[in-house]
Amino acid sequence: MIELPFNPIERAEFAEKIATSGLKRKYYRFRPAPYYGGIATADTIGCCFLCAYCWNYKRNLNPQNFGKFYSPQEVVHKLLDIAKGKNFRYLRLTGAEPILGKTTFNHFLKIAHLILEKNSHLTFILETNGLILGYYPDLIKEIDLKHLSIRIAFKGWDERSFERITGAKGEYFIYPLMALKNLQNFGLEAWPAVMEDFFNQEKIDILKEKMRKLGIIGRMETEILERYPYCIENIKNRGLELNT
Repeated sequence: MIELPFNPIERAEFAEKIATSGLKRKYYRFRPAPYYGGIATADTIGCCFLCAYCWNYKRNLNPQNFGKFYSPQEVVHKLLDIAKGKNFRYLRLTGAEPILGKTTFNHFLKIAHLILEKNSHLTFILETNGLILGYYPDLIKEIDLKHLSIRIAFKGWDERSFERITGAKGEYFIYPLMALKNLQNFGLEAWPAVMEDFFNQEKIDILKEKMRKLGIIGRMETEILERYPYCIENIKNRGLELNT
């Protein structure tokens, strides 16, 4: 069992070593999904957080026990096959944390280039918690792609809520905010997302005020929790309460 709260940068380093082999990355499935009106989805293995409500919790807790390694080219082939077969315009990496460090960042960037440089009609979405992009801001300077959208999922509205939701030390709460600020300052399309089962309007307003002070603009996406029994159990064990 991992002791909470933990250092998520150290956790990211641990997960990246397990989830990568050269430029290959661990995935456990490729699928069509209904979000965004239909999106080709690649589900990764390995995360720097252990969020109480994560539907992929067990795989991220023990990434060594799950998934297979795929090269960027193999991932692109599978995503494009799904998109073509379903007539989707959107593709994404999700399931865990796509960016755990430099190796997984290079893996993601290669996928994005392979997809977008020859398929201008498609939009590639990076779904990230923003920790690594905030902690290592120089990585953002390497992202120079059109039709790339970056969705940052915020896991709390302050340090205490962040720590209870993610299991990571509260002091790291600021880094996803800094990632979003720097991405927007660099001219990239990036926006925040929150789980409305935890964020009532008061808490959303608290987060929006923090964003406003940093000069972050734009919409805020909300998502609804899939209330699987093991997610509800984890939430209760962390002492968290769901909005009714």
